[in-house]
Amino acid sequence: MSSEVTPIQGSRPVTPPLNSAGSPHSPLPAESLHLPACRHRDRSPSPSRGYFIPSPLPTRRTRTCSATVRASEGPSYTGVCKYFLRSKGHGFITPSDGGNDIFVHISDVEGEYVPVEGDEVSYKICSIPPKNEKVQAVEVTITHLKPGSKHETWAGHVVSS
Repeated sequence: MSSEVTPIQGSRPVTPPLNSAGSPHSPLPAESLHLPACRHRDRSPSPSRGYFIPSPLPTRRTRTCSATVRASEGPSYTGVCKYFLRSKGHGFITPSDGGNDIFVHISDVEGEYVPVEGDEVSYKICSIPPKNEKVQAVEVTITHLKPGSKHETWAGHVVSS
């Protein structure tokens, strides 16, 4: 017997699998196979649907103990919050001594309020693996709220300053 190629519409040709006797035909007719009926199942709503994959940057949960110790032993710096997006969980701080903006993750913000643009903050720095060429702010604390702006607490209450 020769092996026939079965064409599938819109696809490239597929060769049917051979049985133990070398025949391309199934030992049982398709009608005798009792396959479960396929039914359509609605997908359950997922709270994470529509969100991006988590960032590979080290957060408080994923940072090693040695990196945490090195950061806490380092000097404190001051700066101004350039912006912070609570919905995305990160933002940037402009150092008061100049230099490049520094990344800050939501897990590293201490205190009661979500930082907003113009808030004065104090922070320490921690290097970002794998090359340790960049740094991120850790142990970020708001020292002075920007006057005349509305601040939100982590619980969602809005407070005017």
